[in-house]
Amino acid sequence: MPYYADMNPDAPTFVKADWDSKRVRRRVTERLLALRARLDAAAEDGGIAPRPPGTLIVGSWNLREFDSGTWGLRLPETYAYLAEVCSRFDVVALQEVRESLAALEKLRARLGRHWEYIVSDVTDRSGQPGNGERLAFLYDTRKVRFLGQAGEIVLSPLRKDGQTIPAQQIARTPLMAAFQVGWTQFVLTTVHIVWGSADPAPTARVDEIRHVAQFLGDRSEARTEMIHNYIVVGDFNITSTDAPTMKALQDGGSFTVPPELLAAPGSNVDRTMKYDQIAYRNRPDRFAYARKAGVFDYYATVFTDRDEKVYRPFIDAYIKARHDAGETSPKPPKDARVATQQYRLWRTYQMSDHLPLWAAFDVDFADEYLMRIRADAGPRTAPAPEAEPAVAQPSTSASRASSAPAIASRTGPES
Repeated sequence: MPYYADMNPDAPTFVKADWDSKRVRRRVTERLLALRARLDAAAEDGGIAPRPPGTLIVGSWNLREFDSGTWGLRLPETYAYLAEVCSRFDVVALQEVRESLAALEKLRARLGRHWEYIVSDVTDRSGQPGNGERLAFLYDTRKVRFLGQAGEIVLSPLRKDGQTIPAQQIARTPLMAAFQVGWTQFVLTTVHIVWGSADPAPTARVDEIRHVAQFLGDRSEARTEMIHNYIVVGDFNITSTDAPTMKALQDGGSFTVPPELLAAPGSNVDRTMKYDQIAYRNRPDRFAYARKAGVFDYYATVFTDRDEKVYRPFIDAYIKARHDAGETSPKPPKDARVATQQYRLWRTYQMSDHLPLWAAFDVDFADEYLMRIRADAGPRTAPAPEAEPAVAQPSTSASRASSAPAIASRTGPES
């Protein structure tokens, strides 16, 4: 459960945030209640599955330019909504985290002190294709333990015509880290694949996905690798389930995309594109897909179309500040249609232009483990009953002493 104390007007002064007014607090709490109700819905109705002890909920979310300040910095209430969604995951991969970690720190603080994060280095700041981004894992330490192993993927050199040539590296270097939940260890990798062109299968995009999938597939099968459960998540910029980019993900490293995600609407705001994905390779007796996954649409409850008038002052203030600074864009809206377009763009810099997706994995195989031990131990045989002695019954102390060998014979074969 995220941190709410600063919304309470009766809280001590040192924990209060600037929520401006009772009206703002009422709006935020109403939106949070609606958001929580939608999150609590059944997975098939658009909610997110609960987090029981024997299940791992993995999430992935591209948080648009988190937080570049484009169209103004995110509002305090936005962090409350982001945290409410993230709190439903045991671990969530975030894409488009910017060079400054201030926004990530605000989100972590809202989630609570038991949440931690791991981030990659920032990519090339000069613009495309690295775009000055980081990748991150945000995880609940009460359930998920970081195993101290993390790194960025660097592709090995290639052999061609008898010569070694450098491999084309991934523009936004993927981040991978090893975690443990219960007895189960797994390696989680997050990516933000280069967009390239609008072509559904540009060479650069297909190649990046294939190279990452092959690298992770080979790593998971290496004899020296101690962990064989691999999950790769993120923004793959896949346009459809039958696009070459999807085939590169599934075939490149023999990864499986949950069928529920393949069947779900897209992860962009219009629900038309399959940009974001979760795929996995697993050791069946220790880690298994739980047949639950989905995409969560928060715009049904927060920053809705009905809220346009509520947030218009923030948009107008941003436009005025830009013009006061000598900029000519964006311009004040000339009519209601343009105003709505601006609002729908602005809200994607508050929440995102991507929707979060999630998948559930079973990680409690204690029963199966114990049954294997029992089977390996062979059938259990009871000792033959002893004949009744012809003499009188011994004393109680002698009876306890004479029974000791029988106890030893029952325990001996299993020790």
